[in-house]
Amino acid sequence: MMTRSRLILLILLGAAALLTFWKIPLASSQGVTVVATEISDSLPVADLDSPLWQQATAVEVPLSAQIVARPFLTETNIKSVTIRALYNNEQIAFRVEWADATEDSSTVRIQDFRDAVALQFPLAEGEPFYCMGQEGGDVNIWHWKADWQADLVARQDVDTAYPNMDVDFYPFADETAGKAAGVADYKDTNYVTALAAGNLLASVSLASPVEDLIAGGFGSLTSQPVEMQNVQGYGAWSEGMWRVVFIRELETSEGDDVRFVNGVVYPMAVAAWDGTNEERNGQKSTSQWISLHLGENAVAPVTAGAETSAAADAATTATTRSTSNINTLEALPYIFVPMILVFLSMLAFMGGVFLLSKLPGKK
Repeated sequence: MMTRSRLILLILLGAAALLTFWKIPLASSQGVTVVATEISDSLPVADLDSPLWQQATAVEVPLSAQIVARPFLTETNIKSVTIRALYNNEQIAFRVEWADATEDSSTVRIQDFRDAVALQFPLAEGEPFYCMGQEGGDVNIWHWKADWQADLVARQDVDTAYPNMDVDFYPFADETAGKAAGVADYKDTNYVTALAAGNLLASVSLASPVEDLIAGGFGSLTSQPVEMQNVQGYGAWSEGMWRVVFIRELETSEGDDVRFVNGVVYPMAVAAWDGTNEERNGQKSTSQWISLHLGENAVAPVTAGAETSAAADAATTATTRSTSNINTLEALPYIFVPMILVFLSMLAFMGGVFLLSKLPGKK
């Protein structure tokens, strides 16, 4: 016979199972805010230990596994990153650091995956879906890659991973180069199809370890052309920690770049990958939207019909593309599906309480 105490136990176990299955938190934290500190000096790019970074407040940003688009990993290794931001009258810089027990900076072998981190900014007014944006709500992504950083020091190739390999010659390359032939040794680069297609990975020499990308939803990630790659960066791993710097001009002439104006609040998101855990593409840790304040008294960008400061008016013109408005219907499933699940769970709970009231107590 079902007693009241047994039914209470079953209801609690059922509620716990539902919350765990749908990954519904029992409590939520306040929104995370990164306040960029304005300085008059030149921003540090390759100097990760510059005392200028101590002028910026370190903010910890929590991350969780991306579980919306398949294939995904339910468990990722990077649980949080720490961000500092500096800017002057010309540039803005971010330093991102996180714990990682191993340095993964080579993807030459098919079984190897890189460590990486990325910053994301909306190009449309408002906040599109925080995972890669959505149709009508494009995002600008700055993606630093550990293997690209290593390639800037010494380009890695198959013979780097397998030094004892032997190749007679590479067709259509300079025969005198032999097995050491690289992209630069090809007389006709059309035979290097990735290079001919504009793939930055095949570039003869990388200008930066950061790739400047655009996305408007899952499956739409697109690298900007070589001449529009204007984000610089530098990263180093030491004693179980990655530290990575991103730096770019506040203003840019590129139509698909986020622009920054002093005194304004911008949405920003972060993603990170641990190569040891075979994380790549959508298998990553990601934050939700956080706030980036350029200055302690920053205000939100203006919306249609609102009256605000001249800085906010300028920010709207700079950050909102005239042809891009967020299609709110695109994000509705990500908003309402969890709400419906919680509502149904509450109905089930109240039904259980009602049944509980009709049962006899345990004697």
